[in-house]
Amino acid sequence: MAVFKFFHPLVWIILGGTIFTRIASFMAMPFLAIYLHNEIGASPLEIGITIGIAPLLSTVSGFFGGYFTDRFGRKIVILSTILVWSIVFFGFATAQSIWLFVLFNALNGLCRSFFEPSTQALMIDFTPADKRKRLFSLRYTAINIAAVIGPIIGVYIAKLANPSMPFILTGIMYIIYTIFLFFVLNHYTAQASQPSTKTSIRQTFTILLTNRVLLSFILGAILINIGYSQFDSTLPQFIELKIEDGVALYSLLISLNAGVVLLLQLPISIVTERFSTTTTLLVGVLFFALGLLLFGFSTNYPLYITAMVIFTIGEIFAFPTMNVMIDEIAPDTQKGTYLGAAQFRNLGGFIGPIIGGWLLTHYLDGMFIIIAILVLCSALFYRMKPQQS
Repeated sequence: MAVFKFFHPLVWIILGGTIFTRIASFMAMPFLAIYLHNEIGASPLEIGITIGIAPLLSTVSGFFGGYFTDRFGRKIVILSTILVWSIVFFGFATAQSIWLFVLFNALNGLCRSFFEPSTQALMIDFTPADKRKRLFSLRYTAINIAAVIGPIIGVYIAKLANPSMPFILTGIMYIIYTIFLFFVLNHYTAQASQPSTKTSIRQTFTILLTNRVLLSFILGAILINIGYSQFDSTLPQFIELKIEDGVALYSLLISLNAGVVLLLQLPISIVTERFSTTTTLLVGVLFFALGLLLFGFSTNYPLYITAMVIFTIGEIFAFPTMNVMIDEIAPDTQKGTYLGAAQFRNLGGFIGPIIGGWLLTHYLDGMFIIIAILVLCSALFYRMKPQQS
């Protein structure tokens, strides 16, 4: 079929693998907090430490994951990471101590910070520059497909078997994917000489710190992520305070978010191919801010639904475009390093709930106005045009 000729076969394989591995992950990880409470008897503080260690470590170690994939090659980093990752999930299934769960979830965050830049860099290696916008849009769609399917399967399996079975099945799926990728990467990576950097890790870190365009991107992305993090943190609490049976409405909004992404991701990505990455990202910022503002003024189901649609359109414009912008900033020999360094933007996901929680307590009615202004301020960091590599 002509559609499958649009990308290199290896790219389609990695995209399919993204759905496969994310379904596996979504079967288990969304229920980790419940599992810790019910099976281990962990306290809220212990659960918070366990859950929070993964994104924190992923943010800090993303640079190293990206650097290693440029220094030692995509194949060795991808295969070794996913093999360790499978062991992590078997560890979740068998651990009895809360501190073992902290250790395994730290390794989970570390594996993600190595795996994500390496697979993205590999797809970039095999995709012409003019097709990369659509590539990252399809990748984002693949993640959302998995986010819809994975939790449903996970709940079903946990009910049929024991609560640890989703973790065991996830580990098995990761081993299967490791074996499959071993043969695939041996075949395809031999066909192309992948760029590699000989720069030391210290020199590379110094270069990144002096790259004003990259630093501006990260600072702006942190502000965007502060806004997006409200979806999972303060929005459900806000709705519960404003609407009777707020849980039902929030559940509807979660489904609506996934549905809008799956429906509009590809059409929007095709439209945005005519515009620069900066323009596309700024449009996303505008939709994000409008959606957040409308959340603050909403008083009924139709308004919240409208706000969610606008907010999700901002997500569709912004998030895939961020990876395209990093690709444009990064030199050919440091794609992985820059993609890894860009993980520092996830600090917004750590800071956002703290800011939102404080505003929820002290400034409820103006909370989303302030968050929307913060998101709009990200536009100030995207005035510098990314340099083509």
